[in-house]
Amino acid sequence: MAPETGTAIRFENVGLRYGLGPEVLRDVSFEIENGSFQYVTGPSGAGKTSLLRLLFLSLRPTRGIVRIFDHDAATIGRDVVPALRRRIGIVFQDFRLLDHLTTYENVALPLRVLGVDEENYRRDVTELLDWVGLGDRKWVHPQVLSGGEKQRAAIARALITRPEILLADEPTGNVDPPLAKRLLRLFVELNRLGTSVIIATHDLSLMEQHDARRFVLNAGHIDVYD
Repeated sequence: MAPETGTAIRFENVGLRYGLGPEVLRDVSFEIENGSFQYVTGPSGAGKTSLLRLLFLSLRPTRGIVRIFDHDAATIGRDVVPALRRRIGIVFQDFRLLDHLTTYENVALPLRVLGVDEENYRRDVTELLDWVGLGDRKWVHPQVLSGGEKQRAAIARALITRPEILLADEPTGNVDPPLAKRLLRLFVELNRLGTSVIIATHDLSLMEQHDARRFVLNAGHIDVYD
C-alpha cells in the first residue's frame, strides 16, 4: 500500500535524548519523498543509528514531529506499529540473524511471518541469495558464516519483502570493495523499482559510486545536501 501523499517521511524540529542525558539529535528537519535515495553520514557518535531507530519506530522523539506514512510517531497506537514496520526493511549493524535457522530460513522469515506459503517464495529467496553471493551457503547456520556473509544474509532478509522504505546501517561495512559495489547496485535497482533507500555509512567511496542526496549529521544537527 503506497503512502497517502508523496512524502514517505517527515521530521519537524525533532529532538531526541536518552533518559536524562543530553540530546543526541537536535532540531532535525527533513522530508523523504517516495522512491528517493539518500545517504546519512557523519562522524561516529553523530546520531546516525539513533536517526534510523526513529525511522523504524523503535524510538519515539523527545520533542518535535516524526511522521511515517502519514502517521505521527508520537501518538501512533501500538497495534498499528507492526503493520507499518512490515513496510520498512532494515539492515542492522549487528545482523540479528537467528542462530537456529539456516541462511535460507533467516532470509525467508519475514515472508513466513506474513503467512506466505513456501512454494510462493522459494524461488525468490534462492535467487536473492545467489545475487548476494550466498547461494552455496543457504543451508548453513549463522555460526559458520563470516562477518561479511552474515551482512549479506541480513541485507537479503531486509530486501525479500520489497519494502517501501529500506534502512541500512553501514550495509557494506564487512564486505570487500567489489562486493560493496555489487550490493550498492542492488540498492540502486531496488530504488529504481520504487523503494525509498536510506543508507547510513562512513564509506565515502561508496557514496561517490552513486550520486544521491546526503544527510550529514554532526553533534546532533543535520545538514542536507541535494
